[in-house]
Amino acid sequence: MISNPCISVIIVNYNGGEWLTRCVQSVADQSLTDFECFIVDNGSTDGSIAALPKLDERFTIMELGENTGFAKGNNIAARQAKGEWLALLNPDAFARVDWLEKLMGATNLTPNVTMVGSTQYMALEPDIYDGVGDFYHAAGLAWRGKHGHSAAGHSPKTAEVFGPCAAAALYHRETFERLGGFDERFFCYHEDVDIAFRFRLAGGVCVQKADAIVDHVSSGISGKASPFAVYHGTRNRIWTFVKCMPLLGLLVFGPAHIALNLAFMTWSLFRKGRAKPTWRGVRDGIKGIPIMWTARKNLERKVGLGSLLHVMTLNPLKFLNRGDGSVPIRK
Repeated sequence: MISNPCISVIIVNYNGGEWLTRCVQSVADQSLTDFECFIVDNGSTDGSIAALPKLDERFTIMELGENTGFAKGNNIAARQAKGEWLALLNPDAFARVDWLEKLMGATNLTPNVTMVGSTQYMALEPDIYDGVGDFYHAAGLAWRGKHGHSAAGHSPKTAEVFGPCAAAALYHRETFERLGGFDERFFCYHEDVDIAFRFRLAGGVCVQKADAIVDHVSSGISGKASPFAVYHGTRNRIWTFVKCMPLLGLLVFGPAHIALNLAFMTWSLFRKGRAKPTWRGVRDGIKGIPIMWTARKNLERKVGLGSLLHVMTLNPLKFLNRGDGSVPIRK
């Protein structure tokens, strides 16, 4: 391992198959070479770790022997990281050669940058956006901007967003550690929205860097809209809102959040395979409210609802259209 790297890259793998090798190679080929990389394996059974080529001293493989989840896997590696910044990359995401260099270029664009997001294209459909940052409606609904939109004739822009998609994101390590890292109770899904919310409450800013690019298979590991994804996304959406939203926001937007979940429950009845995981997610989300209410007491809160609304969305059409909710970078 190099002694004082600028960036610590973390790849959490679970049965990543042939994608993992391509992902790791994209990191090895980076133009910015001052990094260390942790490949955390969550008990894969597909031989994806054994299939990796011989790697140089910047790479460390951590085999955990069981599926600890995305959140815990990243936290384990982050505790060993030495870089000033943590760069997270999904095993089915492939970084362009200057990805790390472009991410680092965004850290000084405005004060208090503690998160940087990447422009994500669909790896199997390169003319389609996978996402241009995570956005958050004040009623407690998060989405990946421009997911599924055509990228033909459109250029992404560098702007401020609510938070980065953790499939390809940069976090300030000291802040990440101080705030407790990912909430391991989430296991996976929405954990990046939760931590972005906590970074925001602590006064941090997220820049979405247009030219920091990855190609992402998107749900290549867990399966798009699988029962697993629906359940965790539903439950963790409720937990994030209860845990992180300032008290005034709970009072103002709480009724809308309840209505939102009722709407999803109703909608799930008309979609094959969605009802059971949705209703179970709502049930367990409600059951976990006392735990989340206790957790909110320990959050670092330097800004209030007024500052957060600057990067939150109030227009419901933004979510329905998977729209871009970014705002200009404040100098």
